[in-house]
Amino acid sequence: MRLMIVVTHLLGTGHLSRALALADAFVGAGWTVDVVSGGRPAPHLGQAGATLHQLPPLASDGADFATLLTADGRTADAALFEARRRMLTGLLDALRPDALITELFPFGRRALAAEFDALLERARARPSPPLVLASVRDILAPPSKPARVAETEKRLARFYDGVLVHSDPAVIPLEDSWPLTAAMLPLLRYTGFVVPPPPIADDGVDGQGEILVTAGGGPVGRPVFEAAARCAALGILPQRWRLLVAHGDAALADGLRALAPPGRLVVEPVRPDFRTLLGRAAATVGRCGYNTALDCLTVGVPSVFCPFEDGREVEQTIRAAILARRPGIAMLREAELTPDSLAAALAGVLGSRGQPLDPAALAGAARSVAIVETLLAETRR
Repeated sequence: MRLMIVVTHLLGTGHLSRALALADAFVGAGWTVDVVSGGRPAPHLGQAGATLHQLPPLASDGADFATLLTADGRTADAALFEARRRMLTGLLDALRPDALITELFPFGRRALAAEFDALLERARARPSPPLVLASVRDILAPPSKPARVAETEKRLARFYDGVLVHSDPAVIPLEDSWPLTAAMLPLLRYTGFVVPPPPIADDGVDGQGEILVTAGGGPVGRPVFEAAARCAALGILPQRWRLLVAHGDAALADGLRALAPPGRLVVEPVRPDFRTLLGRAAATVGRCGYNTALDCLTVGVPSVFCPFEDGREVEQTIRAAILARRPGIAMLREAELTPDSLAAALAGVLGSRGQPLDPAALAGAARSVAIVETLLAETRR
């Protein structure tokens, strides 16, 4: 059996990371998997056992997802979009997948609608059309106009056999962020969250009892890191702080180290054992992207989420507000972020270890394989 996953990440790498996690699960179940990526290359993510096909890459202009930039920072033109469309449909013809998954579309990526529509039309016209599924995370950006909902419903009805929702409806139902219609509901297939296996407990003590801070690179993470470093400097809380700054942000790291003595503050590059450190931390502070939030929930570490809210981005704010209903979790809006407010938010969660999610809710990748195989069997009877 062959699977083709089409994904274009425009800002961070969360969408690609989740697509690759799905690919890994399908490969493990004996499938041949091709991942077609239309965002900037992210070699640090690897590609597991899948074959990765790179379209001419695009990225958003910050949080402006209507303005797409080429690899060298120019505004994408018609020729580039046409090259992507030809490559995408050509790959479908060459690979002849049994199943096709489009990440986020048709709920998002409207700026790329022409290439997705061309792909879907080509798939539908094949002598033996593939099973076609959308793949979405727990939170979707709410549509800006009612017409967006109607457009999505129309595409789902015309092209799709189902929608894989990578969430647990008991934790974050899709309707908390997207106005589902009666026609959409029968297509939903909740998989649980797509996350790596929990870290294996060890006897290490590095980071034990500290406040662990991760917030992304560049301007996305700076406000959180600076508030944390200043809070450490003031000594409001007794714990030592550990800030994991993105590789390449050396100037930011040096500036943060200058704000507090090493006895109160450690600043270092992001570490591959981050999830193990989470299990030793007294609490964690960070943004509230899908992967970060799920890492914290998997471990059950007390958490303060400071959602990224630049431009029209509301995904993290919605997720943080929902998760803050759970014990051991607090949300702190960036407009209210100060050393004092951060200390107060942490004081409210420290010592109140949250309840880790049910392991069944964290098996989203394996559950996705089972759902697709069941749907394929039903369509081929």
